[in-house]
Amino acid sequence: MSFDYGSGCLNMQDIEAIGAVIGQPQTVLITTHQNPDADAMGSSLGLAGYLRKKGHRVTVVTPTDYSQNLHWMPGNDDVIAFDEKIRVHVSQLIEEADVIFCLDFSSMDRIRDLAPMVRQSRARKVLIDHHLEPESFADIAFWDPSAAATAELVFRLIVQLGDKGLIDVSIAECLYSGLMTDTGSFRHSNTTGNVHRMAAELLDLHIDVSSIHRRIFDNVSLDKFRLLGYVLNEKLKVLPEYKFAYITLTDSELKQYRSKTGDTEGMVNYALAVEGVVMAAILIDRNEEIRISFRSVGDFSVRELASRHFGGGGHRNAAGGRSRVSLAETEQKLLMVLPEYQQQLLETV
Repeated sequence: MSFDYGSGCLNMQDIEAIGAVIGQPQTVLITTHQNPDADAMGSSLGLAGYLRKKGHRVTVVTPTDYSQNLHWMPGNDDVIAFDEKIRVHVSQLIEEADVIFCLDFSSMDRIRDLAPMVRQSRARKVLIDHHLEPESFADIAFWDPSAAATAELVFRLIVQLGDKGLIDVSIAECLYSGLMTDTGSFRHSNTTGNVHRMAAELLDLHIDVSSIHRRIFDNVSLDKFRLLGYVLNEKLKVLPEYKFAYITLTDSELKQYRSKTGDTEGMVNYALAVEGVVMAAILIDRNEEIRISFRSVGDFSVRELASRHFGGGGHRNAAGGRSRVSLAETEQKLLMVLPEYQQQLLETV
């Protein structure tokens, strides 16, 4: 049986343009957003595996390092995580690239120090993303905000280019990881029929979904568990009058629990899981800025709140923002904007 995955905001011109770009073996660089999650890494490594099968020379470069629970993914050993020590090497890789694929981010500031190098590169730039309002920096945009994950778009691209037969177990594991995590293990509202159809086709390749889930979610360090225990016992605040719960974490608290990259990933979901809560946030002091993750349920748009007050964006029920003032001042600002949304929050179920 075959399925029609649709084209969302795409058209055959976009697909044909990408097909033309990768029609002959070239030097390809793939990058994704800072602190990449499972969709960022899964879509990047899945695409890399596919392009290598097409004869391309492919390098995946991330703007920062990422959580250890993603290092099992096929192709991970060849990923280059940027830091200042290898700036010259990464700059050379970007300069030598014929094509740069930009995955799972909609604005250049999401790739931090890589942004100037990518902007200045002579390479053709291809955006593959599902976030709203993408910045206009790519030559070709494979973009669809109705897609559940960027991994879904990579799968759709491969299928529409007539190369579904090139998807092997390694590529399937990467794409399934992105699809599974960005749908909250297939429980979020972005879980469509097409999501399940894609998952079914990947399952037909005999991937071990139990192993994938375990390696991503059941692979937690003792330090991370202790940090989570501290957060839930000491740092979780609930404001019933707004149906809102939030967490703040200082730099010293992160150091106290020897927090590593990725250790705070998903913590905001514990706040959202509190009975009666429809919006949650976590505010984390990352020295150079305060990073904020928002989550919500129903029709309440944290994307609008994050965009309007914290220079952020994302999706309706999952968004991020940032602040350049102190953690205490950022917390106070957030509390001050809550009355503006009180009625809407109280009416959300």
